[in-house]
Amino acid sequence: MDIHGETAFVTGGSVGIGRRISLELASHGITVVVADLEESARQETVAEIEAAGGSATETHLDLTDPESVSAAIETARDQVGQLDILVNNAGIAGPTAPIEDVSLEEWDETLSVNLRGPFLCTKAVLEEMKNREYGRIINISSASGKRVVPERSPYTSSKAGILGLTRTAAAEGGPHGVTANAICPGSVEGPRIEAVIDKEAVTSEKSREQIVAEKEGKTLTHSFVTPKDVAQTVSYLCSDAADRITGQALNVSGGKVTY
Repeated sequence: MDIHGETAFVTGGSVGIGRRISLELASHGITVVVADLEESARQETVAEIEAAGGSATETHLDLTDPESVSAAIETARDQVGQLDILVNNAGIAGPTAPIEDVSLEEWDETLSVNLRGPFLCTKAVLEEMKNREYGRIINISSASGKRVVPERSPYTSSKAGILGLTRTAAAEGGPHGVTANAICPGSVEGPRIEAVIDKEAVTSEKSREQIVAEKEGKTLTHSFVTPKDVAQTVSYLCSDAADRITGQALNVSGGKVTY
């Protein structure tokens, strides 16, 4: 695949899916700005990219703080110049509880990270991309943003909101050479799904093994998605093969969601 852009800003780019996305884009010759909270994790990811022959830098990013978002974008521009690709990956799982037991603080925190943060990042780069008549915006939503998931109201609401943001960015950027797409992963192997399983085990009184079997059984492949699956889809959407793909919500779910 030929990826036109030269630079990418990846939120949550040093852990989990984000780390895999950073490594994947760097393997295609993209200079990656790893934007995340933990300095040591950012530095480790940059070192891994450089050890593999890629190019990367890092910056602190707190998506709950608008000033931090602005500062991170400006730092990235100082480090690598224009930003060709934005990957809004960072997110939190939020609480696992019935709506009546979700606190306002939990709701606000989840929406702040998962929806307001991507809005702020998109707002910070879209005008520049439109002026250059090139850009790729990839938002990591979730299969849970498309389907019914009891006791996950903040998370599912935020991920459904990402789909609306994606379509609007696609409509506004389309005439100017900017595409915007969302990826909707199913359950992805890693610490986040492990934490969700642990919470469900407490609230449902089921064993972890039962919960894992149920979640895998809801897919057509009877397996969880891997971070690599998501990262390779990001690369595809950034490539010339996807020049006419925009405003879409692509499922990477092993068939957990088929619409």
